[in-house]
Amino acid sequence: MEADKKMLIADLLKIDRGIAAILMGSGMHCVGCMAAAGESLEEACAVHGLDADEMIGKINKYLESKGE
Repeated sequence: MEADKKMLIADLLKIDRGIAAILMGSGMHCVGCMAAAGESLEEACAVHGLDADEMIGKINKYLESKGE
């Protein structure tokens, strides 16, 4: 499965909990907060001053490496 930057953070974490480490490593330490449950990756990146395309690239590379 390929992730998309329009996906909710909560849905990304349902795909693979390892995505949390990628987000937290980029400064998104709020992956467990209630707001993150209804926030898209793109919205979260905007709040944290991160590039959503770069972030989704890292996530999809991680998923590819796991064969998902």
